[in-house]
Order: sequence, then structure tokens, then C-alpha cells
Amino acid sequence: MNSKSNDAILDIQDLKMYFPVTRGLLRRKVADVKAVDGVTFKLKQDETLGLVGESGCGKTTVGRCVLGLYKPTGGKIFFEDEDIATFSEKKLREIRSKMALIFQDPYSSLDPRQSAGSIVGEPLKIHHLVLSKGEYRDKVDQLFSIVGLDSSMTDRFPHEFSGGQRQRIGVARALACDPDLIVCDEPISALDVSIQAQIINLLEELQGSSKKLSYLFIAHDLSVVKHISDRVAVMYLGRIVEICSSKELYDNPLHPYTRALLSAIPIPDPFVEETRERIILKGEVPSPLNPPPGCSFHPRCFMAIPECSQALPPLRDIGDGHEVACIRV
Repeated sequence: MNSKSNDAILDIQDLKMYFPVTRGLLRRKVADVKAVDGVTFKLKQDETLGLVGESGCGKTTVGRCVLGLYKPTGGKIFFEDEDIATFSEKKLREIRSKMALIFQDPYSSLDPRQSAGSIVGEPLKIHHLVLSKGEYRDKVDQLFSIVGLDSSMTDRFPHEFSGGQRQRIGVARALACDPDLIVCDEPISALDVSIQAQIINLLEELQGSSKKLSYLFIAHDLSVVKHISDRVAVMYLGRIVEICSSKELYDNPLHPYTRALLSAIPIPDPFVEETRERIILKGEVPSPLNPPPGCSFHPRCFMAIPECSQALPPLRDIGDGHEVACIRV
């Protein structure tokens, strides 16, 4: 694989993130939790890549590695053709204005002691993007307007807003530095269903008006991911098991884990719901502390054969950019 990719704003190659497990008074390392274990994908400019999977599969860890919040154990993270995995903290700080994060919980991600205006405007001060108080106030008012909030609300505190309004403040804060990449870490899972649609529509409008904004959209709700994503990557136990366009994934899922996930999505049609195939997975998700040999999904897989436990299946392209890690496909 080439070390660089000019058509991708983000190019992740064989990313690994292991967390050491220690014991005893001397905190001796006894094992590693393999939260992310060899993830590879690309994200193009003006594209949304959905990263989906069960809780604990490593989705959020990938996002935190991209943002430089974790130092990867191995692999490369090319952001705008620079391997930021090797950057020092000082150098990372210089490029952080080009990246942003929208948090999962709009209640705990906003400082209750700060006004909404100072929360949104803080990145402007940190990255020295405004020269005067007047310019600062104008920019904060503009950001409030962009996300559908009235500029008269800037002096209010987080507890005076609803959940949906708080998440709009979070989106405004993410937009403050005019980033090229936003990592959306389950940004709607804590919101009511009616509010979820509003936030998704807002994100799509922002991307449509920007023409350069890319999203890494982390979620476990496949129906939401279908609506917003251009491509979808399915993770299981620290690895990507399938990646392709959103339409292809929902029309032609190939990996047995993807098929099981999609079969669990309720369909608002009683006849279709009654007649379609339901795949019930057996057992629990294995521990990333001690993953099974071979394909990590084989102990729960309804298609497994003895060979599945012997070798780790590579992610291979079966045509039209549809990649699957399964020897049975």
C-alpha cells in the first residue's frame, strides 16, 4: 500500500491501539487489551464514513486515535498527507484546528459553569482566530445562527437548554475553527428520536454548504447510519469486517455479522417483519483481552467451518470497493 493517498483527507493504515493490563505493586504488565487491532480505511473529502458495531468494538477508540487523544500502538494515520500518528503534542496542536469532535452526551460535554457563547467561542481563542472582542462576538453569533440557535441565547448556561439545543451548541463549537474533518462520536444516541432527525439534517446541510467537510460518523444505530453515510465500515472486536457504499451494504450485506446486525433493525411493515430472515447470534462478544484464534467472529457465526478458527481472514476487495473479511464469502 502507498504511504500516502492524495484523494483521501484521512488514510488509516493498520491502526493498532492496545491498552496494557497491569498487576501487583510494581504494576507489571501481564496482558494487552486489543481495543483496535489492524484497522485500515480511507475517508475522502466531502464524504461521510459511518463506523458501526456493538459497544466495545473499538469505534470510539479509532476516533480518539484520529484526533490525537490516544497515541497509537502501531500503524499510520495520514491526515491531509501527513502521518499525524508520529506527531509530537506541540505539532498536533498546530493541526487540531482542522479537526473537531462532536461528543455523544450533550449533557456532560458542556461545562456547566461556562455560558453557551464562551463554550462555542473557546476554540477561537485557543487557536488565535479572532483579533478583537467585536470580531469574537460576531463570529460566535454567526456560529449560533448556522446551527439554528438565536444569538440572544449566548449568555445562557447549559442547564437552560434542552438536549437538542445543547447538541447544537456542541455542533457550533465543532464548527468554530472551520475544520476539514469532524469526528461524530454517536452524536445523537442520547437524544429523543424526533430531535435525532433534526441533528442529522443539520449535519447534512453543513456538509452540503461547506463542500470540503468530511465526517467520521461513529454509531451503533444502523438505520441512522444508512441515512447520513456515503460509505459504511462495520467493526467487530477491534477489526473492520466489511466496508462498502451505504446502498451496497444494505442491499447486499455479505459478512455474517453484518447480516445479523441488519436483521435486527425493525421494519415498520408487519408483513415484511413477519416473513424476513432473523439471525439470532449465540453467545457473548469475546473479550478483547483474550480474542479467539482465527476469525474473531467464528464462535458466534452461523456460517463457521473449522478453518475459520485457524487463520485470520484479510479484508479483501470482492469488486466495486466492497471489502469483506470472511473466507466463506
